[in-house]
Amino acid sequence: MAPTIDTTPILDIKEMPEEAHPMKGGDDLNSYSQNSDYQRGVIDAAKTIILEAVNQKLDLENNITTFHIADFGCSTGPNTFLAMQNIIEAVEQKYKITFQKTQPEFHVFFNDHINNDFNIFFRSLPQKRDYFASGVPGSFYTRVFPKASLHFAHCSYALHWLSKVPKEIQDKNSNAFNKGRIHYTGNEKHVVKAYFGQF
Repeated sequence: MAPTIDTTPILDIKEMPEEAHPMKGGDDLNSYSQNSDYQRGVIDAAKTIILEAVNQKLDLENNITTFHIADFGCSTGPNTFLAMQNIIEAVEQKYKITFQKTQPEFHVFFNDHINNDFNIFFRSLPQKRDYFASGVPGSFYTRVFPKASLHFAHCSYALHWLSKVPKEIQDKNSNAFNKGRIHYTGNEKHVVKAYFGQF
């Protein structure tokens, strides 16, 4: 009797969305890394909120040796490095208060589209850092990590990106045509309806 072959998929991972729109790579004048001061300001402003959330909501385990953090939508840096440092400092502080002992080692997973400029990203990775770093390519609209493998997940200025642009937005004959803009800024109800439907 011939052995049967199990054809059950190993992981339940959806396919990548049709479109992927990573930030402009490189480090020239038009790159994301040279034009993301506003986003950095938001990360600075969120530091206090992260500290409070970690203190109030994060359940710590006394016996773990490695604390896993993921940043979804890391782009090309350098803002993600500041965000990860803020998270690590908050977790370290809670470990010291809660257990009066040395905290675990930290492993940070930086996630973005497969088309993200990970070369620039890893070249700009701080030499002096309190964590191990790994890149995890793939859309966060799919599974990119095993179940229960993270202790902390972070996303700043990435969750609002849709998996694809609504078709009506790009159709010049549609009431929802967004006149070539890449974002919504006005009060056109048809544009809002198209984005809301896609969301």
